[in-house]
Amino acid sequence: MRQIFFDTETTGLYAEGGDRLVEIGCVEMVNRQLTGNNLHIYINPERSSHEEALKVHGLTDEFLSTKPKFAEIADQFIEYVSGAELVIHNAPFDLGFVNAEMKRLGRPPIHDVVAGVRDTLLMARDQYPGKANSLDALCRRLEVDNSNRSFHGALLDAELLAQVYINMTRGQDSLVIDESGASSNGGQAAGDAQFEAVDFSRFALPVLVASEAELQAHEKVLAELDKASGGKRIWQAH
Repeated sequence: MRQIFFDTETTGLYAEGGDRLVEIGCVEMVNRQLTGNNLHIYINPERSSHEEALKVHGLTDEFLSTKPKFAEIADQFIEYVSGAELVIHNAPFDLGFVNAEMKRLGRPPIHDVVAGVRDTLLMARDQYPGKANSLDALCRRLEVDNSNRSFHGALLDAELLAQVYINMTRGQDSLVIDESGASSNGGQAAGDAQFEAVDFSRFALPVLVASEAELQAHEKVLAELDKASGGKRIWQAH
């Protein structure tokens, strides 16, 4: 399974009000393994960021003025995410901005391009009901180091989200482990996994022989069981 952990930074909070994307960050994971094939793009939003948004991401008008417009990177972005599952924290927010950009270009919504969308905020609310479930809160709860997060950055947040997701879902896949220590089903459902047989003849297993005192203690326990069951004990020592 190919998953893309996705995050954005924007000029403000309201895509329907004309706010635009200023940054996208994508982190690729295939079969629960981070590949390093990430995508990170700053975008010229063709407008200024709101003051509060600027405090969050720190991307100034001057810095963004030299960056490509979304129309210039749309094909690259669509090709990268095509066929993958997007994993997003609070998906409606980010997808609202992406789809607004796609609509401006006369393109179909991103849902028509990707295989699906997974919202980790909804996952966290189910897993930790009644608790704070922001990305920072999940990092603290799941022991993911976010000490470098002085500003919100799309790529950094996508990387943190990938680690949070891995920790949140650890143990939900097959517990069968291959020789490399990785889950042998690569993130698939257990019923779909293809397991490789392990040749146990290569392992030298120690044989521990019971001492005379241990054998006597064992016989005593069996005798007590025989007495308690009225001679109906099925298992016999050999």
